[in-house]
Amino acid sequence: MKISFASAASGDAIAVPAYADAILSDAAKALDDATGGALTRAIKASRFDGGAGETLEITAPSGVEATRIVLLGLGKPGDVTASTVEKASASLAKALLTSGAETLSITVDGDDGETAARAAMGAHLAAYRFDKYRTKLSDSKKPSLKAIEVVSGDVDAAKAAWASWGPVAEGTQLARDLVMEVPNVLGPEEYARRCKTLTELGIEVEVLGEKEMTKLGMGALLGVGQGSVQESQLVVMKWNGGNQGDKPICFVGKGVTFDTGGISLKPGAGMDEMKGDMGGSAAVVGLMAALAGRKAKANVVGIVGLVENMPDGNAQRPGDVVTSMSGQTIEILNTDAEGRLVLADALWYAQKEFDPEFIIDLATLTGAILISLGQEHAGIFSNNDELAGRLFDAGKASDETVWRLPLGPEYDRQIDSPVADMKNLGEGRNAGSITAAQFLQRFVNEKPWVHIDIAGVGMNGKSKDPRQPLFGTGFGVRLLDRLVRDHYEG
Repeated sequence: MKISFASAASGDAIAVPAYADAILSDAAKALDDATGGALTRAIKASRFDGGAGETLEITAPSGVEATRIVLLGLGKPGDVTASTVEKASASLAKALLTSGAETLSITVDGDDGETAARAAMGAHLAAYRFDKYRTKLSDSKKPSLKAIEVVSGDVDAAKAAWASWGPVAEGTQLARDLVMEVPNVLGPEEYARRCKTLTELGIEVEVLGEKEMTKLGMGALLGVGQGSVQESQLVVMKWNGGNQGDKPICFVGKGVTFDTGGISLKPGAGMDEMKGDMGGSAAVVGLMAALAGRKAKANVVGIVGLVENMPDGNAQRPGDVVTSMSGQTIEILNTDAEGRLVLADALWYAQKEFDPEFIIDLATLTGAILISLGQEHAGIFSNNDELAGRLFDAGKASDETVWRLPLGPEYDRQIDSPVADMKNLGEGRNAGSITAAQFLQRFVNEKPWVHIDIAGVGMNGKSKDPRQPLFGTGFGVRLLDRLVRDHYEG
């Protein structure tokens, strides 16, 4: 989607703001006057009230170059924030995406560059589609909208703000593309190849194959992928935007490119969605692209463990014991509890190789988190109150919300094993998300750490947020970008 900023509207669809109780903005009043009161008449003939996200579309009368005019509701004037504008613009773009309009001009009140940029961001996110493999779409279902123009009182300020927010939108789209990609295309090796393209943004990328990981002793990660013909990969991405010598901050992502469950085979119904079991890694890749794109003043390391979990004759078995890079041994009770094994070695590698200021991992880890939080919040688990609190605040600011759940030794006992240092599954269905986090905590060496379980929000087929597509949401990019920009840039 082409995004631009201008001082006057030129699109074939023009959107102007209105507020609660159908109060017209200055731009809407000017357009109402120019059309002989067409907007006022349309409001009286409808139920449009100017509520946040409401839209009212009319065919533009003669004398107006545009083909259609849309009133965009923002709610009560005193309650309007950049987030309100972003959501409303998303609703607008989604409504017009296949309408036949090719260019959309969105007018924002005033000269606040941040608000203009956020309007562009909302529309850009809402316009996302993954039609790569669709060859027979009818013209009426194909997106017609090609360009979005935001009209602002200060075009230079808007462009400056977009230089910061645009890369975040692009990073989110990249994460979505990765989650949406089909599993017969995006195996671990192809995924690693796509990660290498981030070098174009100035990111250093290193790929470790099975030979290198075997030398490092990554038996937990390698055990998950040993049933696949695809070679497992560990991708390390480094963005050096901070001061030389400053400790980096580190993000780790689970990248199971397809999860059959292995020998502990999943039911067939819904298994196709397990192409998205790499949503945590996609968020890390998208975040790295966003930070590099906006030249974030921070040293950041992103690490993704990429494997495919298949039930081959060489696949890992329930009852096996594997040795992790940390030297700790793990009894495998269920091969479908594989994400924590991938993360165990990736987390240990992160703290051993980079000694980061903190580590945050993301994973579509447990179905149990949906039972706890549904698809409204990601679950977070942490050994550091300050870091967890900052992440909670970043969630509210970015609209990618999180909710903290407990850790504790009473849960830790559930993963003790009679034959190894630990087992990869807790006791029954109770506290499944917590015991998974307890498992991961054994691989962070008391380094400040947060685990984010995004199983409910990373693959969301029921979201009513107009900024999100169905299924691959790209959750995590905006959340973690907000954390970095608010607290960890020089």
